[in-house]
Amino acid sequence: MYVCLCKNVTDHRIRGAVEEGARSWREVQQQTGCATQCGKCAGTGKEITREAIKAEMNAAAEGLAYAV
Repeated sequence: MYVCLCKNVTDHRIRGAVEEGARSWREVQQQTGCATQCGKCAGTGKEITREAIKAEMNAAAEGLAYAV
């Protein structure tokens, strides 16, 4: 779904930024441009970013558990 219409940013693009290493809302904004124009999408963008970071951290933790 489109999160930021001003910059044509989708939820997939936000998740992709996190998969590529973004670990904060500021880093996601820098990579995607989300919420840098009118800002109406900031709440949704932050929520998706938090969920994506949490999922990445859980996946990393599971990977470490299997490595031990």
